[in-house]
Amino acid sequence: MEPINDEIAREFPFFQVYKDGRIEIFYKTQKVPPSTDAVTGVQSKDVTIQPEPAVSARIFLPKIQDPAQKLPVLLYLHGGAFIFESAFSPIYHNFVGRLAAEAHAIVVSVEYGLFPDRPPPACYEDSWAALKWLASHGSGDGTESWLNKYADFDRLLIGGDSGGANLSHYLAVRVGSIGQPDLKIGGVVLVHPFFGGLEEDDQMFLYICPENGGLEDRRLRPPPEDFKRLACGKMLIFFAAGDNLRGAGQLYYEDLKKSEWGGSVDVVEHGEGHVFHLFNSDCENAADLVKRFGSFINQK
Repeated sequence: MEPINDEIAREFPFFQVYKDGRIEIFYKTQKVPPSTDAVTGVQSKDVTIQPEPAVSARIFLPKIQDPAQKLPVLLYLHGGAFIFESAFSPIYHNFVGRLAAEAHAIVVSVEYGLFPDRPPPACYEDSWAALKWLASHGSGDGTESWLNKYADFDRLLIGGDSGGANLSHYLAVRVGSIGQPDLKIGGVVLVHPFFGGLEEDDQMFLYICPENGGLEDRRLRPPPEDFKRLACGKMLIFFAAGDNLRGAGQLYYEDLKKSEWGGSVDVVEHGEGHVFHLFNSDCENAADLVKRFGSFINQK
């Protein structure tokens, strides 16, 4: 057996690479099972979207008051720099469940492939597979009973935070690029979105995604034609004043406003740090974020 070489070849914000090829992720993701919330009555369960490559999701169903009432549907994509975190982690389970209760909406929280086992573009393709699977329930004969019975696909939205916000943008552009008739996106929500910005973030993305277009990769710097293709008429962007991604997010917003998209965009900023609502969920601003997110889902 060869001795382990602990000499570090590359170091990034969330992982380091040893000279012998090993990769050490600094952040360890915990997972919790689906459950029913005793306070809100929100139920959750896990479903398989496709077996290979593995894509799954946790579906959240708010307490049903009227079985005949159809509910808006949100496809949610978690953050974690495409490297860590999970739809099944405690912070995302709690946040998404809280959002489902606030919006009285069904939320499908996607578990997609992560670096290093499945580096990008796997997360983009997995998210696309999840959206197509969700849309397959539009006629009421899909594989998931909650979606068949309760989902209103005229009120389908996409949202996510950090890297998940990046994926949300990608999905809306892809839908608009192909003109898929069974996919009508009512709106997109970007929470503290990742579009590069700091050199260490850019270099980390380029490392984990070998198939890239350099610093002008459209996933880091969306070009004008991508904004034009966005398949939604409205967008809500949350910023955090103390977020190191704030500057790049502002550039995204300004490019969106200058583009030929033609939709409406609202911006909400909190005097907090990146994804503060996940780690300080009891604070006043976290409650405000959830309330505004839920209100946007229910806008006519």
